[in-house]
Amino acid sequence: MPAYIISDITVRDAAAFQTYRTRAAASIAQHGGHYLVRNGPIEKLEGDWSPRAIVIVEFPDLERARAWYRSPEYAFALEVRDQALSRNLILVGGVSQQG
Repeated sequence: MPAYIISDITVRDAAAFQTYRTRAAASIAQHGGHYLVRNGPIEKLEGDWSPRAIVIVEFPDLERARAWYRSPEYAFALEVRDQALSRNLILVGGVSQQG
């Protein structure tokens, strides 16, 4: 069953963000993840949530997503995260594609 990392981000420093983004993308690929959404246009339909940028990454399953988040490869990206951005980040289990 797939799993999704969903980030609501606010960029703090554009140069640091590019460093973070490059490192994070490489680590995601190493752990079998891929981007579904990466800072596309946002249209608010309901509620008070007003995100500036959304990123959604799909992993094959929850275990692979957790392994990515705790990995040394992603830790390399986290070295610049606080300078680069602020965010809310969640992990969500998906639904089976069967039946």
